[in-house]
Amino acid sequence: MASVPKTMGGILIEQTGGSEVLQWKDDIAVPELKEGQLLVKNEWVGVNYIDTYFRSGLYKAPLPFVTGGEAGGVVAAVHDSVSGLKVGDKVGYLSQTRGAYAQYTAVAEEKVIILPEGVTTKTAAASLLQGLTALTLIKEAHYVKPTDWVFVTAAAGGVGTILCEMISSIGAKIIGTAGTPEKMEQAKKNGANYVISSRESPEKIIEEVKRITGGHGADAVFDGIGKATFDMDLEIAARKATVCTYGNASGAVPPVDVMRLAGSKNLKLMRPTLFAYLSDAEDFRKYSSELVDMLKRGIVKLENTSDYKLEDAKAAHDDLESRKTTGKLLLQVPQ
Repeated sequence: MASVPKTMGGILIEQTGGSEVLQWKDDIAVPELKEGQLLVKNEWVGVNYIDTYFRSGLYKAPLPFVTGGEAGGVVAAVHDSVSGLKVGDKVGYLSQTRGAYAQYTAVAEEKVIILPEGVTTKTAAASLLQGLTALTLIKEAHYVKPTDWVFVTAAAGGVGTILCEMISSIGAKIIGTAGTPEKMEQAKKNGANYVISSRESPEKIIEEVKRITGGHGADAVFDGIGKATFDMDLEIAARKATVCTYGNASGAVPPVDVMRLAGSKNLKLMRPTLFAYLSDAEDFRKYSSELVDMLKRGIVKLENTSDYKLEDAKAAHDDLESRKTTGKLLLQVPQ
């Protein structure tokens, strides 16, 4: 492998705000490795809603910074303290410390997985954050059983697509929402048994869920929209159901009166974050290995991606936030 340069190209955020702050720079310093780290030469980078939260300032990071926490690439260098990986290994990583929107990223060894034959760096970048989010949601936030009714918002989106694929493989019944006829059709292909237009009024969606389930409601609600759909989620939920709000696409859910969970339903409310589930290195290895197995077996298909050049990260964010896209958004890194 060629020697590592001193500077690199990437997207440097010098002030938080709209997508216009995503500026390409070709003179960013390549990170210096610390103990336990390796340097990955990125090939593909995953675009996720959490990237927009850091970009806008909703989630805080010291300025200036390179955003992005998910990518696939090749190991370019390793710190002397790293023993499990070597230069040239094909890897995927998921890093809470950001830095992926660039040609090189320093990553902690415990957040990196070696990719087996048949799993490409593009697949890794397309699957790790959203795939592990979906997997921990159905295993930890609410353990989905074959007898469950499950409600999934944005069932043609990144996490929604993988949720539907995973839940369908379990045998549970899925009610999804999507915003256009094309996305509704995609949600059905993803495994949703029933799809309701998200452009319907909340009252109409609630009515449809009750009709479909024979009045039972949803045993689990997985909602990445947030503020705009939270009240509806509580109405859709069945008795003793789990309402899991895991994203802020419409804004954060405001403070909740916990007595709203009582009454006749005894609801459980979850607001999980992926990295709290993966803070232990063993949990990351366990769930990432399970996800890779699902990729190899074709349970998670990742057939639908939208690809952009890294230099065009602004366009990717604009399209993501306007909900124009289905599936996963990826940035191809110049080599």
